[in-house]
Amino acid sequence: MKNVKVGLLGLGNVGKGTYKILTQNSEKISVFSNSKIDIAKILVSDVNKKRDIDVPKDILTTDAYQIINDPQIDVIVELLGGIDTAYEYIKASLESGKHVVTANKAVIATHGMELMNIAKENRVLLLHEASVAGGIPIITAMMKPLCGNEFQEIIGIVNGTTNYILTQMSENNMEYEVALKQAQEKGFAEADPTSDVEGEDAAYKLTILMLIAFGVYVDPKIIPREGITKISKEDIEFASQFGYKLKLLAGAKNSSGRLKYYVYPTLVPDSHPLASVNNEFNALFIKGDAVGELMFYGKGAGSMPTGSAVVGDVVSVAKCIGTDLLDVTPSQPYPITEEELELTGESKSMYYINFLVGDEPGALGKVSTTFGNHGISIQSVMQRSRGLADVPVVYILHETKRYQLDDALAEITQNKYVKEITSILRVLS
Repeated sequence: MKNVKVGLLGLGNVGKGTYKILTQNSEKISVFSNSKIDIAKILVSDVNKKRDIDVPKDILTTDAYQIINDPQIDVIVELLGGIDTAYEYIKASLESGKHVVTANKAVIATHGMELMNIAKENRVLLLHEASVAGGIPIITAMMKPLCGNEFQEIIGIVNGTTNYILTQMSENNMEYEVALKQAQEKGFAEADPTSDVEGEDAAYKLTILMLIAFGVYVDPKIIPREGITKISKEDIEFASQFGYKLKLLAGAKNSSGRLKYYVYPTLVPDSHPLASVNNEFNALFIKGDAVGELMFYGKGAGSMPTGSAVVGDVVSVAKCIGTDLLDVTPSQPYPITEEELELTGESKSMYYINFLVGDEPGALGKVSTTFGNHGISIQSVMQRSRGLADVPVVYILHETKRYQLDDALAEITQNKYVKEITSILRVLS
């Protein structure tokens, strides 16, 4: 049995989970990998820090290059997070001829193609199953068992923080700020939750998924996106009355050679499988031309679920070391397509519009007439009287282009009977 030595960069939540799995389940892992996998060195910020995990002090170091330049170490596992430092360490590791496993979605989304090319030039692997949806093996599934499919659509809940917050707002009638605080207390949200609640984290993951599914790179910065910070309890209540749940969705669809993509809070019909995905769980709904519809569900974050995905990649690397498997295991996992896709971003969508309208005769009809004049048809409308001068009026609109909607809303808001547009949300159709 061969020996495989691992250098671990980072001993945070995912690092601890990875360490626990590799040590506690070492016997089974040895059988599956035909290797004795040892953690030789671990990068930490403070060797003397008290930890809630029993790790030999003599394998800890504060010098990343003591690990990267160690000729005895075969695999570097990068679990630091962030972009610049992680990118530097991953690049240096690949150039030194070491295989790399990472859970870093930001690095893969921004520098993935460059790093994959460096890996290919040095005949080493760069694997990143844990970069999307934690413990759900979506990347492996798309690259291996499902690789014979032309993917048509991917829709997912890929951020556990926002899904937890929206679930608490829906199930327990919480305000956004209260639900966010609870998510932070339970460790589902960071002290600074901006990347999660503004949709940046989901955009990184969507970039990776589109690369694998459609073979094109879309910069996460240009993905149309909106976070959940403006979602109110009222929106969630109205959505429920119309038969929908509110979820932050990351979606991409190949429609006749035009790739449409987005990260938006979206009303999901109660009958759709994604509507029942709650709390910190993630799920991905995929359509392939051969396999049809599939849904993957599980914990999208956390020490052990994400560590599970990291260890799976380490085992895949270990199987290749000392063999010719690199010739059949792609170091460049993205199926770059020859057929060009037109990157269109937003597409037609159904919309939920929440107005605050003066409680006066004919106001509702004037709004409806303006939508009709702009070629927008109405599926449902609800008006709720609150005993106040201004009342909420909610429309569910049939599919329309966003520019048509914006033109209609610009005209509607010029009228004195419309006091405010409270919310504009997509509806999954």
